Amino acid sequence: MSAKTFTALGVAAAAAAFWSQKPAIQTVECEAPPKKDEKKKSSKTAEDDKKRKLEGLTPDSPMRLRMETFNKQLQAEITARLEKLDGVGKFKVDSWNRVEGGDGISMVLQDGKVFEKAGVGVSVVYGMLPPAAVAQMRAQHPNIAVTKEAMPFFATGISCVIHPHNPNAPTVHFNYRYFELGSEDGGEPVSWWFGGGCDLTPTILYEEDAVHFHRVIKEACDKHDPRYYRDFKKWCDEYFYIPHRGERRGVGGIFFDDLDDKKPDELFAFVQTCGKAFLDQYIPIMERRKDMPFSDDDKHWQQIRRGRYVEFNLVYDRGTKFGLLTPGARIESILMTMPLTARWEYMHEPDLKAHARLMETLRVPRDWIPL
Repeated sequence: MSAKTFTALGVAAAAAAFWSQKPAIQTVECEAPPKKDEKKKSSKTAEDDKKRKLEGLTPDSPMRLRMETFNKQLQAEITARLEKLDGVGKFKVDSWNRVEGGDGISMVLQDGKVFEKAGVGVSVVYGMLPPAAVAQMRAQHPNIAVTKEAMPFFATGISCVIHPHNPNAPTVHFNYRYFELGSEDGGEPVSWWFGGGCDLTPTILYEEDAVHFHRVIKEACDKHDPRYYRDFKKWCDEYFYIPHRGERRGVGGIFFDDLDDKKPDELFAFVQTCGKAFLDQYIPIMERRKDMPFSDDDKHWQQIRRGRYVEFNLVYDRGTKFGLLTPGARIESILMTMPLTARWEYMHEPDLKAHARLMETLRVPRDWIPL
């Protein structure tokens, strides 16, 4: 079945078949060691949400539970499709739990036929946010009151990074997330917002691939707000910038954060549309590029570009830095975005005859779709 005829129904069926095979799931703990005399316990919100799940979710269920459910369904659909495209590789599945409340599923395919590494992770976290972190959030959310006390929070997100073997096939990333602050009493959260985005990182620039990737996500954005693609594309070009290299990580996509300008259901619908668009964004590109011939020079250039990818993720990416600084965070899940292989060469100079168009694009972002 081609990517063009791979319908949403087919994706759902593939996901159901994937989970029916009951892949081996390893359950791990991701808790930081408790301090002396400290006893960790699940939050009231987390316990109440367990009961809500047992009773069954409805359109009126808390947004956090609906977003969590969507993330896990999307993870199953995408990993099923990626396994089918690879034909050989299988995802390793790790399920993890937090005492304070929450869980996650990390799924990683390594050394497949098509993909060197593909990771799709879902996290669900209940916890207490320190006063300093609460103060930082007030800059974007002034409705948060000044406090010297820690505040309960909830966060859930899905993150995906794919590194193909073939240098003609681009690396891709997407992430969609939801955050709540202060809902421990079971009432409405004090503040909430959505964030996320997607971006394409080619080693060898094929302009038709960049146009396709942007066209699909623009169509998704346009279903909800005509400003979204224009604004979030610009934000993406600014966010994925590597200052010490003077270049972007790739050819962009969209990026947004602290999004709370509409009703929660409207923004949830937007995030769902973007998440469901991913397979249409990426699979047609992979089907065009995965079997193309390539040279040793192409592979060498891919390793150099992956070095830039690692530099951005470890030095500038907000999610990576937040995760590495969070007590009890699962480091393996945070670093699953890293490629298996990368290369740094002293004073490396790119072959501008072969890669001038790519380097120009990384330094000066282009409008791939007329705005």
